Amino acid sequence: MSVKYSKYHLLFLVLLVVAAVLNLVIGSIRIPVSDVLEILSGNFSGKASWEYIVLEYRLPKLVMACVVGMSLSIAGMMMQTLFQNPMAEPYILGVSSGASLGVAICILGKSLFSATFQNYLTGNIAIVLFALLGSTLVMFIVLGISHKIKQIATLLIVGLMFSSFTSAFVNVLAYFSTAEELKKFTFWNLGSLGNISWQQISFIVPILCATLAGSFLLNKSLNTLLMGEGYARSMGLNIKKTKFLIILVTCMLVAVCTAFVGPIAFIGLAVPHITRIIYKTTNHFHLFTGNIIIGALILVTCDIICQLPGEQFILPINAVTSILGAPLVIYLILRDR
Repeated sequence: MSVKYSKYHLLFLVLLVVAAVLNLVIGSIRIPVSDVLEILSGNFSGKASWEYIVLEYRLPKLVMACVVGMSLSIAGMMMQTLFQNPMAEPYILGVSSGASLGVAICILGKSLFSATFQNYLTGNIAIVLFALLGSTLVMFIVLGISHKIKQIATLLIVGLMFSSFTSAFVNVLAYFSTAEELKKFTFWNLGSLGNISWQQISFIVPILCATLAGSFLLNKSLNTLLMGEGYARSMGLNIKKTKFLIILVTCMLVAVCTAFVGPIAFIGLAVPHITRIIYKTTNHFHLFTGNIIIGALILVTCDIICQLPGEQFILPINAVTSILGAPLVIYLILRDR
């Protein structure tokens, strides 16, 4: 690894550590940095409520922000390379729409189930399970379709069709639902990094880390695909197998992230572009590390911005990522004409 890229990695790692500490400090209750560090080291002898807030709410939220930021950024990088399209993003395959449909059925479609089963459709666990079921179902459908088509661009149309179908189905469910159910679904759709327990994190983090490790092994194939499919075949790359693995890894990352925190906009679209602009390279081995660090940094920073209003209210994470991400995408479109 060259000195230039090492300097970038070190710089963004330092910024990530600073942002992580601020994330633990800022909130409805401002806790001094010294107390946060003592709590993390296990030497805190102050307010028990502060210790609970940091260890049981803010620290799990910070871990989720990091792993989700990493996962969506890597998924976006792979999609943009696979489709050779700078506007491609992780949700393009419709997996997120499958999760939304699952949650809509859970929250808005309780009348579809028996009275006995409706009692189990309350709480975050049921929402997560239905989101996972919906996203997993769409993932297997997309993987099956990817085996049968020759042009990878056709998957874009398939993803759009899934999104249209699920939107229509969700609208029908919303039409017959109550105001309380609509509010609950809207909150999930806005995304939230909070309310994640350590038990859930012990399930989420190993899956995402293992999938990210698998995506790292695809970097050489991604570099080859940049040169075009004809060149890739001449280099002995199995195009069909490579595309299948890229789609599988992306679907896994998106499915788990969306199920637990809801759809997070623009991270997977904007971060790969930011990384390319800063690193000035198309080598996926350098871009992979850059996306991992910058993705975590940007989502943690967005979470800090969500907390800035203080005690009055917390901004939805999706609103903040969209406000920051949309102008960047517009700039990229104008720059590339």
